[in-house]
Amino acid sequence: MRAFARLAVAIVPFALALLALPSLAQTWPQRTVRFVVPLGPGSGADIGARLLADRFTRQWGQPVVVENRPGGDGVIAINAVLSAKDDHVLLFGPSSSFVGHPYTLDKLPYDPSDLQPVARVSNTVVSIAVPASLRVQSLKELLTMAREDPGKLNWTTAVGVTDIIAAGYFKSAGLDLAQVRYKDPVSALNDLVEGRIQFYSSAFAIVRAQAQAGRVRVLAVQNRGRAPALADVSTVAEAGIPELGFDGLVGIIAARGSGMTDAQRDRVAADVKAAVADPVIGERLTATGQIVSPGTPAEFAAAINEQAAHLATFATALGIRPKQ
Repeated sequence: MRAFARLAVAIVPFALALLALPSLAQTWPQRTVRFVVPLGPGSGADIGARLLADRFTRQWGQPVVVENRPGGDGVIAINAVLSAKDDHVLLFGPSSSFVGHPYTLDKLPYDPSDLQPVARVSNTVVSIAVPASLRVQSLKELLTMAREDPGKLNWTTAVGVTDIIAAGYFKSAGLDLAQVRYKDPVSALNDLVEGRIQFYSSAFAIVRAQAQAGRVRVLAVQNRGRAPALADVSTVAEAGIPELGFDGLVGIIAARGSGMTDAQRDRVAADVKAAVADPVIGERLTATGQIVSPGTPAEFAAAINEQAAHLATFATALGIRPKQ
């Protein structure tokens, strides 16, 4: 009996320690969590952040608030997260807000390795659109037109990342199209509708209303897979131009050194996966021009690295060297 008692005394602390292991991640959050969004209110990432913030506020027992910090090509929001050095302050937005910075900024104001992927949430649907007045019905027809009439077609994109991909592809394919730069996507959309722009790569959400009104035509999506909101529209890979592929990754990023543990990141990723499986949230995300695509920290990191490598290929072709 005494031997049994001594064994029990030895086992109990060990058992309690094992039981405590899963609870390490459960001690987070201990206070308000901030989702810092590098875009303004009403964007797809902003809507996604607010949907999850509402759910997580109830699930985590702590307030989850959304803080919009647009401007500076995403740098303002990124610096807000990195300077906080707090595992309760997280970046919520598209990878396009940072993956192109080594090529689009004169000098990097932060270390990209300090961005630590936590969870992929969705993929923004990125589309290639033309004015409805342009007599082409497919991406191949558009590129054939560009080849037959060099220098006659104008193009633009909504972000620096897709600028590099489009410009790199046109150069590698020997196509001569004139790039027109805009300060805002609305001005570009207006010129697309009027026929002054013939190739516009942007988030589908930007062109959706005009596409539904029949003023612009979506020829393809640049995502890896077809978008539920555009089920009849082929991907660029299906159209035979995989080089134009670009998945608009949207997810949650922590600052390296913020103290966020692997267990905490795994827990957030699992909670995101459960949240977007909710039809209400999934349908809202789809309605904003996104594809529900939850992923673990490792999966999100791998997707970002793949995107960065794809971008680097075209940047090299264009003679653009990454900034340090």
